[in-house]
Amino acid sequence: MPETHDRAPSYAHGASAVPLLGETIGQNLERTVARVPDTDAVVSVQQGIRLSYGQFLEAVQEVARGLMAFGIQPGDRVGIWSPNNAEWAILQYATAAMGAILVNVNPAYRTSELAYALGQSGVSTLVLAPRFRSADYLDMLDQVAGELPSLQRRVVLGPDTPAGAVGWEELREAAARVPADRLRERASLLQFDDPINIQYTSGTTGFPKGATLSHHNILNNGFFIGEGCRYTEADRVAIPVPLYHCFGMVLGNLACTTHGAAMVYPSEAFDPAATLGAVQAERCTSLYGVPTMFIAELEHPRFAEFDL
Repeated sequence: MPETHDRAPSYAHGASAVPLLGETIGQNLERTVARVPDTDAVVSVQQGIRLSYGQFLEAVQEVARGLMAFGIQPGDRVGIWSPNNAEWAILQYATAAMGAILVNVNPAYRTSELAYALGQSGVSTLVLAPRFRSADYLDMLDQVAGELPSLQRRVVLGPDTPAGAVGWEELREAAARVPADRLRERASLLQFDDPINIQYTSGTTGFPKGATLSHHNILNNGFFIGEGCRYTEADRVAIPVPLYHCFGMVLGNLACTTHGAAMVYPSEAFDPAATLGAVQAERCTSLYGVPTMFIAELEHPRFAEFDL
């Protein structure tokens, strides 16, 4: 006879004495908000936006209810194609709160890569910036929309909403049609092993590869990065790396929200002077980047002017 145990399976395993978090991203965010509601959560320097944890949760729940008002169900794919901004972070946590799967779309994609990622993942709603640098996102999407039978809706960031699209403010206003208790009911049905994110990673050949991740995957990844960095609510983390990548949205955002630290976005995309300015102005205690970013900051002609 096989050996039997009365104990339930445990998620406390591996070499660490700290147990893994057995909760959804939404549950974890609510715990943090209950602990530090007035601490800065998001500072988007280029947008002039500053949200406390209490305000961030309100914004997240509003957008989550807006998504529900549009008929988006748990497991539906919601894409985000945008450089770094406050809306990116809000959508990340809103989709997690109501059970949709967030699909990260690289801001540098060309039309062939865009069509492949949206089609292969089955994105039904795409939230996008109208443009970024020299790329006209709206025109690029129009070029490939005929190849995307699953794409039902586009939500455009910014003040101007083109014909046939929905504006970000319209998404927010739609929340009025969904009472808060419906979102709570939806959230109570979610499991932390549910898929919540699809990230595309390029291999050596061919099209990008989609990796499906759960609450459990990315929440614990972010949590243990924050543990390793010893983050607390006193920390303010400069995140100039792109949010579409796990460096930004997991090692950045989720490391912060699991510990009550502030997420500081210096600019839409990496700019050495903007990054140094944000570290100075926001008194950041931690700065993310890759070697080329740090080199660009250290070699910037104004480097000595900044109080870091």
